[in-house]
Amino acid sequence: MDSGRWRRGAVSRGMLPLLALHAINEYYRLPWKPPVTAGLLAANTLIYLRPSFLDSLLPFVDEVWFNPHLILKNKDMKRFFLSVFYHVDESHLVYNMMSLLWKGIQLETSMGSTEFASMVVALLGLSQGITLLLAKSLLVFFDYGRPYYSEYAVGFSGLLFAMKVVLNSHSENFTNVHGLIVPARYAAWAELILIQMFVPRVSFLGHLGGILAGILYLKLKGSYSGPNPLTTIIRELTSLLRWPVRFIRNTFRLRRRRILGQGTVGGGERRSLSGTWRCQACTYDNSDWLSNCEMCGTSQSSESGGFSRQVSRRSRDLSLEELRRRRVERFG
Repeated sequence: MDSGRWRRGAVSRGMLPLLALHAINEYYRLPWKPPVTAGLLAANTLIYLRPSFLDSLLPFVDEVWFNPHLILKNKDMKRFFLSVFYHVDESHLVYNMMSLLWKGIQLETSMGSTEFASMVVALLGLSQGITLLLAKSLLVFFDYGRPYYSEYAVGFSGLLFAMKVVLNSHSENFTNVHGLIVPARYAAWAELILIQMFVPRVSFLGHLGGILAGILYLKLKGSYSGPNPLTTIIRELTSLLRWPVRFIRNTFRLRRRRILGQGTVGGGERRSLSGTWRCQACTYDNSDWLSNCEMCGTSQSSESGGFSRQVSRRSRDLSLEELRRRRVERFG
């Protein structure tokens, strides 16, 4: 999370193409492509670029700065939730998105997309809420309001600190934090201090709120034995959104099945199936749209017996191996 004033019309340094190339390369190597991570990357990048088709829909950064004073004074939920997805400049965006790409792929692959999405929603609310609470507490109890209570900040990094805590929570390994080797579970704390030392304009309170949000999330998750309600809600919403796609796909498959036959091979008796007729030569169920059997090629007869004597004689000459061969030739 970066604090400071917004610089409109910032000149591109050519870092976004490198981010895109790196993301494509990472996803190309993966057997399963994590969709939620990709969606978060795309959302942050599109908000920064503000293409013309989104320009009228997206609020300007002046309307979404995370400012504790304005959020509490005006009950401004837009600042509370949307400030995470805005970035000050290109380097700010690229640094955060590179970190999101690495953390998101690992977490979403291990947790699954639904669980990962519910975790992101929970961490967003917790990190922003804790940051707001810390800023207000410093003002009320210590009269220390100017640096934090009136601070303007945007960026995804608070959420990234929370994700780092979750990712390293059970790790017994050591990791490299800007040249410093520390236990992985304490990497977020080390990074908090080092970033504040070398990049003093970043939001210390926003990053600290992210770390505390990650710890609180793990505590709540460990103490709650039932199903995650957020995961259940997201799963139901996803299922609801996928319903039209499934309906169209199933309708198309049903129509294709009726036209092409797609029957089954059964016993010698003739079964009464709606919209199908059974070939007495090979017992394959065919669509009424077809006059010849898809498996063996024999024709459907209009006689009451179902097949002509010529077809019956022909069917006797077909061995099981021949029927298989014909089906392979017909359907590939």
